[in-house]
Amino acid sequence: MNIAWSGSTRLLTGPAGLADWLDDFDDARGRAGSPDTALLLDPAVTESRITALVTAELDRAGHTTRRIVPEGDGGPDEILALADATADADLIAVVGGGSVIDRAKLLAVAHEDRRARADLRTTGRSGLLTLDARTRRARPLLAVPTTVGTGAELSRVACLPHNSGKRLVMSDALAPDAALLDPAATETLPAELLVEGALEALFRTVGPYVGNLLDRPVEDALAQTAAVQLARLGGETARQLAAGRTPDAELRMDLARLSGLTQSTWLSYGRDLFSTEGWMIANELSSALGTRKMTAVAALLPPLWQAVLAGDTRLGSAPRLRRIWDLLRSADSSGDPLPAGPAAGITALMDRWGVARDLTLPPPLLETVARRTVRTWGAGLPMLGGLRTADVSALLAAAA
Repeated sequence: MNIAWSGSTRLLTGPAGLADWLDDFDDARGRAGSPDTALLLDPAVTESRITALVTAELDRAGHTTRRIVPEGDGGPDEILALADATADADLIAVVGGGSVIDRAKLLAVAHEDRRARADLRTTGRSGLLTLDARTRRARPLLAVPTTVGTGAELSRVACLPHNSGKRLVMSDALAPDAALLDPAATETLPAELLVEGALEALFRTVGPYVGNLLDRPVEDALAQTAAVQLARLGGETARQLAAGRTPDAELRMDLARLSGLTQSTWLSYGRDLFSTEGWMIANELSSALGTRKMTAVAALLPPLWQAVLAGDTRLGSAPRLRRIWDLLRSADSSGDPLPAGPAAGITALMDRWGVARDLTLPPPLLETVARRTVRTWGAGLPMLGGLRTADVSALLAAAA
């Protein structure tokens, strides 16, 4: 089955949605015999209910399924080895979090595209790798996310280990053909990761909104709506957890859908592509400390917003930040009213949600992270928007 990227991902819900898509896949395949599926599994979900559900539907559709549990670091060597190991598969399917979904996306483009294989091995300093516009996938890709927040199942990007940190790989060909959402996928997700997922999706929505200085009424309204819903869902998740309850299936599904949809191009249409400096700094910080990405994001958010409010337009627009915070603070009704000031307000919101944000960053390591951040994303590269080492150091010092 030869597929050229069509530009959209089909969103599936539950076993019935997956069954319909697999039937369409079989019709489009146009060849006799049992389809071969390579099923990549996150080690944490090999015996989970969602894996059993996906496997059962593949069996029903007559697929011969081979399970693969990646064990490497997700770097180029592992990606290319996985591409070779799955060369005979008619379908690539993946069940797991953002890291294993990224592996599946990258191996799928590396299968037959020599340019992509070569690009993944490049060793330049840039943290951004944009694949050749002619890059295509030869086989379809089905993603089943078991976490919320990354939106990897709908995005056109993937992370790849690079120079002791992570490189962001971009290509339209990285977006899966289909993404399955089912409440079984998140039923065992630890509570702190569910709340962090809500914050991650909120950060991804608000960051570009604030980071772009010009108003775009249509796109702004869409971003505001998504951000308000994420604040509401995150607050409800925190409320249920505080009451000793496991967040219900409907709430988890709402979070999963909205998390993925924040990767949609309609949120960023007409905006500066490089308006997410906070993500880049947090990426380097979490890699250096070996901590979760959202712990680094949560530590950085208050000083980042304080710098915006102080007038640093390289990081964003103070009026736009105040505007969207006014909407967000009224959306989370899970406790007392949040502070009116955005920096104090987001601090209070994260504390209410129980998001960890305490970091210890010794001065020598702080300077190392600042220099590495600028080398990877700035210093002539466009991603940091003119931030210098001293600027990054000041943000890191305030965060830690």
